[in-house]
Amino acid sequence: MLTALSERRLREAMPIESKFGESDRFDRASCSHLEAFSRLLMGIAPWLESVAEHPEEEQLRAHYASLAQLSLDAATNPDSPDRMNFGSVTPGMKDHGRSQALVDTAFLAQAILRAPNRLWHELSPNVKGNLARSLAESRQIAPGESNWLLFSGAVEAALAATGNAWNRGPVEYAVTRHAEWYKGDGVYGDGPHFHWDYYNSFVIQPMLLDVLKAVETRDSDGYAIGYSEALLRSRRYCTILERLISPEATIPPVGRSLTYRMGAMQTLSQVALMDQLPAVLAPSQVRCALTAVIRRLMEAPGTFDDNGWLKIGFCGTQPALGEPYISTGSLYLCSAAFLPLGLPESHPFWSAPYQWWTSVRIYQGDDINADHAL
Repeated sequence: MLTALSERRLREAMPIESKFGESDRFDRASCSHLEAFSRLLMGIAPWLESVAEHPEEEQLRAHYASLAQLSLDAATNPDSPDRMNFGSVTPGMKDHGRSQALVDTAFLAQAILRAPNRLWHELSPNVKGNLARSLAESRQIAPGESNWLLFSGAVEAALAATGNAWNRGPVEYAVTRHAEWYKGDGVYGDGPHFHWDYYNSFVIQPMLLDVLKAVETRDSDGYAIGYSEALLRSRRYCTILERLISPEATIPPVGRSLTYRMGAMQTLSQVALMDQLPAVLAPSQVRCALTAVIRRLMEAPGTFDDNGWLKIGFCGTQPALGEPYISTGSLYLCSAAFLPLGLPESHPFWSAPYQWWTSVRIYQGDDINADHAL
């Protein structure tokens, strides 16, 4: 994807698969490329931001950082054939396709928050200007009363973090509403109601952490949820996520957007990256659990097409699991599981010996401490 976009031929190279011809009704063709790019960057941003300890890995990281920077130019330059729509009204664009731009502008904003040096400071002034204007373009889209409020908040947080003019209002409103929607024991509702799905991990908790971290250093006024409180709740949610991983490295296929695959583990991956795992979770056991889930889902036959693009599915090719809003680009939220690649090779997450995760230990008869609510 980054190779194609850096060469300004992503629209030519990337297929757009959607469920049973939903592409026309939901205008996936207008937004799928931004989905793919922003979601991939969101997941690999910490690795791009790091400096690898091993020379061979550092050479690879630097190569992909360069591709990402060229891709940012291609995606935001008005003269590029791959210039993406970040929320402007264009002839023939359907409302579904336009509103989706806010979602993925926010994921791009989140990537910038996670890799400010590679994805902002190292850019030329011209690319910075195009990128800032592209982020601001999404302000034309009003979010719904759900996790979407955090998309507007993430855009404003990225503009603030990059020294551009930003609006506190969308951030404050998103945080206030999620404070009201907190259900207890480390879990928020997606809007006023609780849903059995992975949106606490796909969006809510990771974005809350990134947004609050960005704005609390620039805004002395308190928010309805502080960063330390959000982190406490996320640490508890990590304990729950880790216990959902079965001894066979499966996770419960419950709720919508299952085609994001191991993106369901984003909160666990992010808190591991932050070196803030709860005491009951050793970094090495999280590494082993995440690796096993990634392999279980990504090595399933049919996960990729013949050219290496992801196919709709949770474990292989399963188009019926697609939603009307799902297309090829959407699937790259799975990259969120790779956040710990931003940790150095010498960190215990990578260097400590193999360790079984919780469900394996319980089912093999280990006597471990009971789990308790936050």
